[in-house]
Amino acid sequence: MDIVYLRDLRIETIIGIYDWEREVKQTVVLDIDMGSDIARAAATDHIDQALDYKAISKRLIQFVGDSEFQLVETLAERISEVLLEEFKIPWLRLSVNKQGAIRGAKDVGVVIERGCR
Repeated sequence: MDIVYLRDLRIETIIGIYDWEREVKQTVVLDIDMGSDIARAAATDHIDQALDYKAISKRLIQFVGDSEFQLVETLAERISEVLLEEFKIPWLRLSVNKQGAIRGAKDVGVVIERGCR
């Protein structure tokens, strides 16, 4: 299986458990590895045969931007469901990073893998 990836996708959203977090959007950073067979796309040189990362980015910007989850874990699960179901991705590794959430730490978040590799 080949991997199509998307790095450092920054999206503003409501995320968190504290009262102030429910009132102000924060940036989450997504890194995604998506399983794909790129052979057909490479052979035809046509986007219809490829995993369209622009369409994926647009969908995630809309989905995450409109969400208001409390936990990063929940956000990660829902993102993986969108990708697996809507884009028929057989496997993914997703990192959801809530930068600046912990004083003294640059990054905090979760990494999940879903689907069959």
